[in-house]
Amino acid sequence: MPGLDHLNIRRAKLEDAATIASFSAAMALETEGMRLDLERLYKGTIALLESPDRGYFVVAELGQAGEHQLLGQLMITYEWSDWRNGTFWWIQSVYVASPWRRQNVFRRMHEYVLASAKAGSTVCGIRLYVEKSNDVAQAVYRKVGLAPSSYAVFETDFVLARTNNQSPVRSTPDGRSHCVIE
Repeated sequence: MPGLDHLNIRRAKLEDAATIASFSAAMALETEGMRLDLERLYKGTIALLESPDRGYFVVAELGQAGEHQLLGQLMITYEWSDWRNGTFWWIQSVYVASPWRRQNVFRRMHEYVLASAKAGSTVCGIRLYVEKSNDVAQAVYRKVGLAPSSYAVFETDFVLARTNNQSPVRSTPDGRSHCVIE
């Protein structure tokens, strides 16, 4: 496995959409046991890439000998804070391909986000949410300087609603996934 001397952290481009969607699907399955609707996920990825007012993706790209491979991703979305008269950047959809974990790929993406946020005069902070049982991710986030918040996240999810701690995504007889609202 080559080293990370040629690792480039950058904003994602439209041509990265398929890999980003595949990373997001892998992350959902790995961390929450959820099989996402791949068509919906791809369209959602494209929608963000085409609408910078919603946010953006950051990717870690290894480039050597004319070849470029994405190793990881994260997504930034925005939340206005009237208390601070500024915008929080939310880190979401964090994924690093398994062969590249524990090699500071996430740390490099996080440093890129911090530098970008600090360069903007309207950014008041960085936030991230993590599945409460994902101890490995929480340890990584602490290592880069993120601290648990005093807030708990509550939601009403109209697309991926859960009931009785069951995944709302079911497969049809033809193997396609769909969301079940019960």
